[in-house]
Amino acid sequence: MATKPIVLYGDPVLREKSEPIEKIDSEIKNLVADMIATLRKAEGLGLAANQVGVAKRVFIIETSMIDGSDEMLVCINPEITETSGEVEYEEGCLSFPGIFERVTRPAEAVLRATDLDGIKFERRADGLFARALLHELDHLNGKLFIDHLSSLSRQLISKKLKKLRSEAA
Repeated sequence: MATKPIVLYGDPVLREKSEPIEKIDSEIKNLVADMIATLRKAEGLGLAANQVGVAKRVFIIETSMIDGSDEMLVCINPEITETSGEVEYEEGCLSFPGIFERVTRPAEAVLRATDLDGIKFERRADGLFARALLHELDHLNGKLFIDHLSSLSRQLISKKLKKLRSEAA
């Protein structure tokens, strides 16, 4: 297990649509182990593979930050099958250090994915858990949390975004 650098806004991999994982082999297991080490070091809630420079369809969620459980949720080839409601809440991202903005997302979501053992599962989520799932799935589709902001909100943080973009270059 090794930590990897977290990709910052401006790096093109963040806009790539991630490739499905065909086989859960040692390469994928090592990637997930590195992602877990990276997320824990960064003390973040979730991390998508493209945030460490790998455009594969996998993300992880540190559920202890949500419900106190000691589970790292690994989601391979995830999809959201259902959403409902709507809620606005402040959101940040490890690829946007120091930037937090209010984002509107569905209040509830149903996730279908495969775990590291190749077992398919479904999870219903609400609140912060639903937000984290939706945020990380957006990453796998090349969408960023700033894409949910109004043009005015993006204008207000444009200098911070420009600075990040130059640091990523």
